[in-house]
Amino acid sequence: MISRRTALGLIGSGISTFAIGRASAADYPARPVRWIVGYPPGGATDIIARLVGQRLSERLGQQFVIENKPGAGNNIGTEAAINAEPDGYTVLLVNPANYINASLYANLKFNFVRDVAPVASFNRVPNVMTVNKDVPAKTVAEFIEYVKANPGKVNMASSGNGTSVHLSGEMFMAMTGCKMQHVPYRGAAPAITDMLGGQVQVIFDNMPSIIQHIRSGALRALAVTSTERSSQLPDVPSVAETVKGYEASALFGMGAPKNMPKEVIAKLNTEINAVLVEPDMKKRLVELGGDPLIQTPEAFGNDIKAETDKWKKVVEFAGLKVE
Repeated sequence: MISRRTALGLIGSGISTFAIGRASAADYPARPVRWIVGYPPGGATDIIARLVGQRLSERLGQQFVIENKPGAGNNIGTEAAINAEPDGYTVLLVNPANYINASLYANLKFNFVRDVAPVASFNRVPNVMTVNKDVPAKTVAEFIEYVKANPGKVNMASSGNGTSVHLSGEMFMAMTGCKMQHVPYRGAAPAITDMLGGQVQVIFDNMPSIIQHIRSGALRALAVTSTERSSQLPDVPSVAETVKGYEASALFGMGAPKNMPKEVIAKLNTEINAVLVEPDMKKRLVELGGDPLIQTPEAFGNDIKAETDKWKKVVEFAGLKVE
């Protein structure tokens, strides 16, 4: 680290602090990088971080060490990352909870849009609007008619209150006028078990956890929640083909504490974008449900703001709040 006296001496010699920043970025990373993930190991969010982190470690010659800090709906890990030294050696796995929690939690000690430095996006993963086989509807339009003809009889499962799975369904209700009973579970696995058993009728689940049941024919996919169809389920339409303007995909990427040097952000963005176009990485991300999304830090920042604004409207419609 360059001391203040040394820096002043260099400036007096005609060497700018910008040049110092560029030199440090050229040598970055000089030690392992801590990558905070706000969930336990093994889930889709953790898997994405480990995939990208492994390739960054190999390309840059220093380990990107995944540190799982679950709790408070992802907020514990996020707060730890935001409050870290903005030196490039702590980064955060950005995920849908960050956008949702901005309005869902009443007493956050940070403002995510203000306090995070966007680094790079990874991918967008749609959820899948899926019904059990007892539901007669074969299309989104038929499902809307079915719900409206059977008030109080359709139960919507989710992996928990305030998750993207839950709020994808709330957005659907807000935009269609359908009224369904929300049944939250402690994760996707028990929700899917009851879907298979017929206790609940519909779920807007993450693609990786539901797709095997769709492919086996045990459950029926009506639509994906992204604007476009998914290459993983090419014959399944998007909700937006019936409900204009609907979009509820899960955006993943890397963030950092604000005020991280722009040269370090630029280097990480370049390296991540290079990783995303590698055939093996692209194949794995597609298997997890979404094509690589290559963007500048500024474009990713715009997406973070747009996602936060979008989910705020859904949270307010559903009347949700966590103290």
